[in-house]
Amino acid sequence: MTRIIQRRMIAPLLIVVPLLALFAFVAVRSGPLAPVRVTETRVEARRISPSLFGVGTVEARATYKIGPTFAGRIARLDVDVGDAVKAGQTLGEMEPVDLDDRVRSQGAALRRAEAALQEAQSRQTYAKSEARRYEELYAARSTSEEILAAKRQELKIADAAFAAAREDLSRARFDHEGFLAQRSNLRLVAPVDGVVILRKADPGTTVFAGEAVIEMIDPGKLWINTRFDQIGAGGLGPDLAARIVLRSRDSEPLAGRVLRVEPVADPITEEALAKVAFDAAPAPLPPIGELAEVTIGLPQRPAAPVIPNAAVSRIGDKIGVWRIVNGGLRFAPVKLGAADLDGNVEVREGVEIGDRIVVYSERTLDARSRVRVVDNIREATR
Repeated sequence: MTRIIQRRMIAPLLIVVPLLALFAFVAVRSGPLAPVRVTETRVEARRISPSLFGVGTVEARATYKIGPTFAGRIARLDVDVGDAVKAGQTLGEMEPVDLDDRVRSQGAALRRAEAALQEAQSRQTYAKSEARRYEELYAARSTSEEILAAKRQELKIADAAFAAAREDLSRARFDHEGFLAQRSNLRLVAPVDGVVILRKADPGTTVFAGEAVIEMIDPGKLWINTRFDQIGAGGLGPDLAARIVLRSRDSEPLAGRVLRVEPVADPITEEALAKVAFDAAPAPLPPIGELAEVTIGLPQRPAAPVIPNAAVSRIGDKIGVWRIVNGGLRFAPVKLGAADLDGNVEVREGVEIGDRIVVYSERTLDARSRVRVVDNIREATR
């Protein structure tokens, strides 16, 4: 009877113990207690050619806003958005209203002033001859001193009248020229060769003095207002070559060059601002405001410790890497430097050349994590 009971107890144990062993093996090898699979690399000393990547928008270096110099109504517009225009070309004209009548009136006033000047000049010439004749008569004792004084006074009056008539003529001429200038300003003229990008009003619309009716740009003077991360912008400067990819033409990179670096950065986004100009005007002209990706190659840097950018981790407010030391993990805060577009980044301090560091891990790491180094996490998981 006792043997039967023992056999009944041993039989379940023979089943349970292997199952527990199998469960423990699975838990340790592939369960929550299993080591975290990671890939590793060693810190190397290399020279990298850092590149800056930024995003910006297409802008015009100069926008010309063309409008009337006085309030009025638009009579006609000869161009529309997208039209190419030449310097000096008439783009439209304002209605003269009563300006033509005022020009004619001022022309008549100018002619009247010219006639008044001729009359004053004739009176002056006659007064001079009379004064000279009476001086000769007075010298010959043929007239009195009072009559001579009267003739001299008449000459002074004639001189003053001539001077006043001459000033009146000058004023009338300036007024007439001013009205003619206003008449010519009724024409809206293109200041440079360019393209019309905006037409703010149509014929018949009343506009104020100085209000823009047409806006145009010079298509040969476009640039990209670009933003770069300040961390890697230390070598950014004028004349560096740039690669520009417009959002609408991602398969057609364009050549450009850094025109200038703005002296004021954005303190909110921690970005440096730069103007990147095209080497040649793109055709067709990109829309103003289109997004563009800009890549700038910086000069090659001296040899320094380099790690993959994928190895960089963040714990709280600290940036660092996970070092593999004696089979365990140790978080090492680092100070990063320049980076290139191949995914490499300089380490200024925090690690030494030859240190083993984690590049990729199958899940989040901490200082208590056990790790198992593999060549490829995806293949090791299969």
